[in-house]
Amino acid sequence: MAQKKAATAKKKVAEGDTYACEVCGLAVTVDEVCGCVGVCDIICCSKPMKARASKPKKARPKAKKNKS
Repeated sequence: MAQKKAATAKKKVAEGDTYACEVCGLAVTVDEVCGCVGVCDIICCSKPMKARASKPKKARPKAKKNKS
C-alpha cells in the first residue's frame, strides 16, 4: 500500500515553476508559494494545469572589449 501512495504523490509547487493549461494554452509562472500544508492544484478551464518543463535561460552574448 505504501508503494501506491508514493506513485500518486505530487511534486510541491515551487517558486519559478511554470504551468500550462491544456485547454486554452494559458501559461503561468509561480512568483510566491502559498504555503499550503497539502499540495494544491492550479486550476484553469475547470481542469488542473500541468507542470511544464522549465526551459534553460538563454545566455547573453558577451560584450566585446575595445582594444585601446
